[in-house]
Amino acid sequence: MIRIERTNLNFERERLAVPFGFKGGFLSEIWQSIALLESDAGSRGVGLGVQSVLWSDPQVFAGRSEAAGNALMLLLTSHALETAEGRSFDSPLDLLDTLLPLTMEYGRQITRNPALRTTFALNSLVALDNAAWRLFAATNELSHFDDLIPHFARPALSHRHRNVISVPAVGYAMTTAQAVNLAETGHFLLKIKIGSDPAKDGDQAKMLDWDVARMRDLHSALKVFPNVRYYLDANGRYDGKARLLSLVDALDNCGALARTMLLEEPFPEDLKESVTDVPIRVAADESAHTDQDTAERIALGYGAIALKPAAKTLSMSFRMAQVAYAHGVPCFCADLTVNPVLVDWNKTFAARLAPLPGLEDGVLEANGHQNYRDWARMLSYHPCDGANWIAAKDGRFPLDETFYENSGGILLPMPHYESLV
Repeated sequence: MIRIERTNLNFERERLAVPFGFKGGFLSEIWQSIALLESDAGSRGVGLGVQSVLWSDPQVFAGRSEAAGNALMLLLTSHALETAEGRSFDSPLDLLDTLLPLTMEYGRQITRNPALRTTFALNSLVALDNAAWRLFAATNELSHFDDLIPHFARPALSHRHRNVISVPAVGYAMTTAQAVNLAETGHFLLKIKIGSDPAKDGDQAKMLDWDVARMRDLHSALKVFPNVRYYLDANGRYDGKARLLSLVDALDNCGALARTMLLEEPFPEDLKESVTDVPIRVAADESAHTDQDTAERIALGYGAIALKPAAKTLSMSFRMAQVAYAHGVPCFCADLTVNPVLVDWNKTFAARLAPLPGLEDGVLEANGHQNYRDWARMLSYHPCDGANWIAAKDGRFPLDETFYENSGGILLPMPHYESLV
């Protein structure tokens, strides 16, 4: 048993180069949370998180300023750390089981939102959960990620890819010329954000028209690259299958449908409608908060699951991966516009997942390098800054033995972040 003697919390505000648009809104900065767990035996674990209020609960984001929403999420992290003091755990999985319901209840109180999404609480717990895994590793003298994988999740994480496909994000504000540049530099799977609110009035018809025009323009420019494929992310913006199928028809008419590999999170999570008749592989992201939600979405015909160790905690991602594997449904890792260290928390996971049908490598969305104003400085905080596998080359992260020997650097000292707590 590991007994938590002391905790601490800090954060840094990182500006984005330009506002990043998705879910009908825009982010201008991302708060980086840093959590410390120290055991009564003197072992320490420092973990990182990034906060995305817009992604995790748009209602919290829409109802207040961007800074206020971030402050609320940070309060959840603080409350969870205070709650953890004096508690003991065998595994970080057990600690998450204890803290998640308590954090949800606190979150409902301070946001005054009884329907707070579970993802909001999970997002707030990422730094604590990562700290718990690092403390677990330090206490048990474990230095490799493979040693942390729970037995139940090992079949789902049994691959060892030599490459992971790097998927950049094409946000609302990205120009067609910039998307073409991504293809020219070797990226062949592009995550395109759809579901814009062009008039800021919530009009679904205007949203559909914008998406259709956007996809027509992008495909017209990208079709000259024969290997480029599309991964569309609606972030729960479509109000029903009829409107979604109108989009699919428009994609078919302009030739983009044949290039579309994935359609992620088309509906609000409370719209539990079968997608078995949608002629694209539909992936669940925000609606799959937990392993139970994952099973529910698979029963509705969802054919892929977006795993986010850096957004829904590593602990929950292990459980979700196992459920998807048991049902024969492939997984991939999606981003949260995370910092370089957390890119490798995701990458270390993605490197071990079975590839999506039609691909040979793992898949990882990574867009931090596109969006953070000071990405170069943030890279200097990575314990393996300069390693061959840090940056993508020709659309892939090349993974050599040093990547696996160092577990992507996720268990190594992080002097900058550790100095803050």
